This record gives sequence, C-alpha cells and structure tokens, in this order.
Amino acid sequence: MSDIRKAMLQADRKLSKFNPLRRILFYDDFDEGMNGWCELIGNHDGNLDQVRSIIADCRPPQLSSCNFFDIGTHGSMEGTYSLKLATRPKPLHMSQAIKRLTLPQKGRIQFETYFTYKAEQMFREREDGAVWDGNFDPSELDFGEFTISNDVSEGADGRRYHCALRYVNTNGKGELVQKWMYKTSVQPTAKMERAKMVPPPVDYHVIHPDDWAEVPGGAQQLCYNEVPTKVNWHYLRWVFDTELRCNVELQVNDLTMDLRGIEVPQYEHAYVGVKQLMNFCVDVRTHKQVRNFLYLDSIVVSVDW
Repeated sequence: MSDIRKAMLQADRKLSKFNPLRRILFYDDFDEGMNGWCELIGNHDGNLDQVRSIIADCRPPQLSSCNFFDIGTHGSMEGTYSLKLATRPKPLHMSQAIKRLTLPQKGRIQFETYFTYKAEQMFREREDGAVWDGNFDPSELDFGEFTISNDVSEGADGRRYHCALRYVNTNGKGELVQKWMYKTSVQPTAKMERAKMVPPPVDYHVIHPDDWAEVPGGAQQLCYNEVPTKVNWHYLRWVFDTELRCNVELQVNDLTMDLRGIEVPQYEHAYVGVKQLMNFCVDVRTHKQVRNFLYLDSIVVSVDW
C-alpha cells in the first residue's frame, strides 16, 4: 500500500476502521439505506408456489436502530442504523440477506464487516432449567448460528461453487459449540431438487445437515455479554480467491484462520444464465422457538485487481 493511499484511508473516519485491498468494490454504510441487500427468494416461473420451501420465508433484512425493551435505542457501532436479520421463532428457520453482483475479473476478494448477534429476550421460565447467575445469561444457549457465503458462477462452461463459513454457537440440543465450520458438500439448488438429485434439504447450504467440518484452529468464544439486550461489535474479515476457487483467510477479532487447505465443493453439472455471477450472502438460523438476530454495522468489499 502506498504511503499516500494509506494516509487517505487513515484520514477517512469511516474507512479507517477497515483494512481494504487495493480497490474498494463497494462500501455499505447502512445509515444511508439498504445498499442493495435484499431478501433471498428462490427460483420460480412466476408462480411463487414453485419456490423451494426451505427458502420460501427467509424474511427480508431491515434497517434497525437496535431497540430493546430496557434501554430503548442502542444504535449501531457508528451511527444509528445497522442491517438486521431476524428469524421467526421456529426451529431451523433462517433469515438470509443477499447482494447480487457480477464478476468483472478474477482474483482475491475481501469482505469486511462489524457485526453483533443476539437471541430474543424471553419472559418465561426456561425448559432447560438454566438460570442467570449475574454473569452468564442462559439466552446465549438460544442463539444458533450465522453464516457468511458467496455464490460464484464463472462463464460459458457453467462452473459454479459456493464458499460458506459458519459460526456455530450451539448445536440442535442447545449445547455451546462456539466453533467456525466450513461446508463439505454443494448447496442444493432448485435445478437439483426438480431433477430429484438430492433429498429435500434440512440445511439450505448443504445436502446433508452433517456436511460441515471444523475449521482448523476455529474454536472461538465471542462476546455475547451478560444479558440479551447488550450488544458488542465484532470485526470480521474474510478473503476468498475466484482465480483459485478457494477460501484464503478468515479473521474474527484477534483470531486469524488459514483456509487455503480447505476444499470448496464444486457442482459436477453446468449452470447457464448466471455467467460471471458474484453474490454475497449473510444469514442467521435459530435452533429453537426463539428469534435470533444478526446485525451488520457496515460492510466493505475490496479486490486486488
């Protein structure tokens, strides 16, 4: 990085908290609006009944000032609004936001954001008997997981793949896991389902719900804080390479994980109509009858070309 460019970034109050690659592809400050992030909708022929059931109700992202019953407005990390994803209070319900672009050139792409997450405050006695001890809040056991991913389709040959990294806070039994995972099978698509190539998915990202493996060195306890109405912002930086078709690196706060040895599953069959597709996705999923929330303060995506 040249001294002039470094000085310009450091002088920018908003960009100085990021570490972008050579060219900034987009910078989304959600105080300025949705910036192209929208609800995921599945494929259909004009009849919405054709949308796959697992993504028929992903719920749209919304601008949020992080309102809570006890303190009122929390705000975002910097400003008033963040991008909020909220599930329904239904086991395995997912809310996903997507931003759709195309890929002008292959190379390294870096996704940076500041995020926080919470389970909804529940005003009832817990079935698991867990109680607040003044420090650990049992609502942490109510937050399931969140995932960052992409959707890349290259060109005439129809080669397509999804990189996906998931933070699993709890498993389906409500036990703390707190590890980063990567997927080991392709994401089922409408084409695959209609051709009966896969069973109906339980997990949107993989063919079988167990098709996830631990990221080496990916155990990480994040800051949930002591009540479900306190939010603390975390830094995340994810790098992937569309030339090599692989993940490169994931940094979350002080933990940096080398992902270059992790294989990214690719489809064996071609996809047409999505030449040079480049989508960015974030989602949150609950395991219980408790709403889960994911908040993104701002996002910077940069490239090395």
